Amino acid sequence: MKNSDYVVIMAGGIGSRFWPVSRNYFPKQFLDILGIGKTLIQQTFARFEKLVPKENVFVITSDEYLDIVYDQLPMLPKQNILGEPCRKNTAPCIAYLAIKLKKLDPDAVLIVTPADHLILDEPVFVDVCRTALKFAALNPALLTLGITPSYPNTGYGYIQRKATEVSPAIYQVNKFTEKPDIQKAISFIEHGDYFWNAGIFVWQASVVVQAYQNFLPGIYEAFMGCWDHYNTVTEVEKIRQVFNRCESVSVDVGILEKADNVFILPAVFGWSDLGTWTSAWENMDKDDMQNAISGDRVLVVDSSNCIVHAPNNKSVVLQGLDNFIIVDTSDALLICSKDKEQSIKQYVDMVKMN
Repeated sequence: MKNSDYVVIMAGGIGSRFWPVSRNYFPKQFLDILGIGKTLIQQTFARFEKLVPKENVFVITSDEYLDIVYDQLPMLPKQNILGEPCRKNTAPCIAYLAIKLKKLDPDAVLIVTPADHLILDEPVFVDVCRTALKFAALNPALLTLGITPSYPNTGYGYIQRKATEVSPAIYQVNKFTEKPDIQKAISFIEHGDYFWNAGIFVWQASVVVQAYQNFLPGIYEAFMGCWDHYNTVTEVEKIRQVFNRCESVSVDVGILEKADNVFILPAVFGWSDLGTWTSAWENMDKDDMQNAISGDRVLVVDSSNCIVHAPNNKSVVLQGLDNFIIVDTSDALLICSKDKEQSIKQYVDMVKMN
């Protein structure tokens, strides 16, 4: 019996907040940020391999990273690893895969996910995804997974649900709110019906393609114009031409904030988008002084609450620091207070200028 459930892994970001380990030519989704022996994209693939056969998993990444994906996911059919010639946010790449898979399988139901998120409770996550796939298969719905917030984070987008369930554990979305200030984030937590936007979506290919026609007709027409080329030898060249013409917009802004058939499945499965070194520190094993260390030859003395990331072949001694990020590579060293980590992107720009 044909399995019409598919997974689309988006792996094109540059992860600049994880500088100097994450670089434009080798960004964080291809790194073992937590020091556990698997890169983030390998963890993501392993998670979804429990849900769908590997031939139903597709990866979309920047053209410059195709060889890295081939190397890190050799079990995937090469034709399932697709390139973007330029970065245009999430709406164009999702349109590309939705239309391609709709042609491949008219009954296709897609989970669309970033490649670089951390999920701690994978059995619960897999159960949540199964629930989401069943709901999406039976309803013309644009479904998103919402994370029950554990504290007032100002770095995430929030989704407010309506009061009444439409199906067990599933609600219609009332509104989206981009990254709030701290007062607003606190009020969201107190309200109880706001959830972090995990950026994980579930929908029928045909349903989301219709949404593109309604709300992003330029992107819809561009990718539908390639219909005869999908899953043929001419697909890559045709898609290259199309991407260059597309506007740069996220699927959240372009579609989800406008549509009226958007639903949320709130859940708790130990989620982090691993957007910063502090989020990595929060999810790593720590010593008695709350230091998280990645590196075989790191010695920490009279220091606390630090994250240290160093090569295994390099001795590093750290003394007298509290609440710092220390990241050492062969050609760069970052020493930054955790309180200032939101400025790391700015520091990287300064390094490039100098």
